[in-house]
Amino acid sequence: MSPDKTARRDRLAAIAAALAAMLFATKGIFAKQLYSMGVSVEALVTIRATLAVPLFWWLALRREPLAAIGRTPPSAVLAAAIAGALCYYVGALLDFHALTMIDASIERVLIFSYPAMVVLFTSIRDRRRPSARVLGAVGLAYLGIFFTMGGFDLVELRANLVGALLVIGSALTYAVYFIISEKYTRLMGSARFTVVAMSTSATCLLVHFMLIGGAAQLPTISTPAWGLLLLIAVVCMFLPAQLQAEGVRQIGAQRGAVLSTVGPPTTVVLAWFLLGERLSGWQWAGIALIVLGILVLDLARDQAASHAAPSPPRSSSNA
Repeated sequence: MSPDKTARRDRLAAIAAALAAMLFATKGIFAKQLYSMGVSVEALVTIRATLAVPLFWWLALRREPLAAIGRTPPSAVLAAAIAGALCYYVGALLDFHALTMIDASIERVLIFSYPAMVVLFTSIRDRRRPSARVLGAVGLAYLGIFFTMGGFDLVELRANLVGALLVIGSALTYAVYFIISEKYTRLMGSARFTVVAMSTSATCLLVHFMLIGGAAQLPTISTPAWGLLLLIAVVCMFLPAQLQAEGVRQIGAQRGAVLSTVGPPTTVVLAWFLLGERLSGWQWAGIALIVLGILVLDLARDQAASHAAPSPPRSSSNA
């Protein structure tokens, strides 16, 4: 592939990753509205996943026949299934429960502990000691998380602590999903990886929902709420998940994580405009530190790539 075509491909992949983050950022806004309409956390995540799965299958079958999907190596299927169950079952439940305790804007900022986790996990996987710049950037990101939780305002810190810890747990599952998807989307394609991951998570959620007697909740959900559930399934799950998988396949997990820093500012603006949420000075400082930390991580990655090979970093490596 020529350098021009490679650069164009990487630009399109970067746009896909950033757009995915912006669409994911609207999730908390929809969730807050659905909670106000009496929809439970379990009903929301289960119905969202169940409505989205047929769309993932539709897209996968448009790209390749069912027989080709069936020939996927079992190890790759297992990896995608584990990623889906961990991130979109366990992680989703943690995240949506957190949204009943903290503001949507705080949730979206805290979820951004995952790029730092991606970098650390990648270093461990590759048995490579993180540079001082990378460790400093990770430190900035986690100091930002502390400030976003309330900083030295102990009253606010206590109020946000449980919800914040749930979000950080969700971010951990998200980071693992990034690492697994980086390897296996290249092996089996983004559509095939995503359909396995989402089908697994939807199955786990349905079983969970039935075990807690969730079916009794379905008749109580209003028609407007069903409309919002369909919207959250398409706009906040199907479209961003597909865009993200394609972006990560092309430009790698670290770069995809960095580009998704557009998510928190998007949520802050939407939460201010639609929900009337206001951030404190500590929380604004936290946002600034997290974004700064992620940008420093990206700079460190670029410099490492430029020293590793004489060719342009975007062309020589997607890691």
